[in-house]
Amino acid sequence: MKTKEEIFSGVKLQGIPMLLFNLLFLVGIVVLFIWTMNQSFSTALTAVIIIVDVLLLILNSLFWGGFMQIEPNEARVMIFFGKYEGTVKENGFFWVNPFYTKKKLTLRARNLDAEPIKVNDKTGNPVMIGMVVVWRVADTYKASFDIDNASMTTTIPGTTLIDNVGQKMKSYENFVKIQSDSALRYVAGIYSYDHTGTDQETELTLRSGGEEVNNILETQINERLVIAGIEVVEARINYLAYAPEIASVMLRRQQADAIISAREKIVEGAVGMVKMALKKLSDENIIELDEDKKAAMVSNLLVVLCSEEGVQPVVNSGTLHQ
Repeated sequence: MKTKEEIFSGVKLQGIPMLLFNLLFLVGIVVLFIWTMNQSFSTALTAVIIIVDVLLLILNSLFWGGFMQIEPNEARVMIFFGKYEGTVKENGFFWVNPFYTKKKLTLRARNLDAEPIKVNDKTGNPVMIGMVVVWRVADTYKASFDIDNASMTTTIPGTTLIDNVGQKMKSYENFVKIQSDSALRYVAGIYSYDHTGTDQETELTLRSGGEEVNNILETQINERLVIAGIEVVEARINYLAYAPEIASVMLRRQQADAIISAREKIVEGAVGMVKMALKKLSDENIIELDEDKKAAMVSNLLVVLCSEEGVQPVVNSGTLHQ
């Protein structure tokens, strides 16, 4: 008993020659019937010939069920009375034993654009996160026999389920969606949305992870879909934001972080400029300042350089010590 995907090794003939043969066979059956009707055979012999002709017509009708056409990136899973006999992936027009059940599968890539879902990140903050997954069927045996695609396919009441490739691919898409949602929740739960100031700046986050987080997400989805013979070509986060109930608070925190960062840069630059000014005055002997005057000068320069608004100058009309 075959338990994995194999290439079909049974009789597989070219379709065009078999089509011509079947047409000639049908013409021969009709000619035989007409010829028998025009002959003066005995009643018994005529009856035998007609019965043989009818049996040949039934055989010819069965032959018509053996034709199949396979387009690029399509496959046929061959089943002979419940037994898996292999998969045909070769493109073209073929004829096989008409008693084979030929289940059609498409191997073409498909997109899944998952709607953003609300999850809690590593720190417990609710975030909205969405993703795009590109997937395709890679193992026809697992896709056909290891998951119940029939029960996941919706049918119209009063009708029976037929072997429709569109319906099956919809069921696979539903399977991919559920498993991808599970993987996305897992990945979102092991990383923080962004650096909060209490963690290391080098720690991976959902916002800064980029391709690394996408690769982890792709691996997690592949691990969940391998049972169904489905391969993930690409998986990436395409939407990431704080949940509406905390978005305004987190926006203020981000604005505060930006202000603090900008202030640090301003103070760092101002201290450097003051240091350069004092060194320049000292090196060129422009003026000698005692410690009190240096302190006053530093204070004035820092006020000028760090102020958010333009400073109004005050002209000293007296001496340096007034």
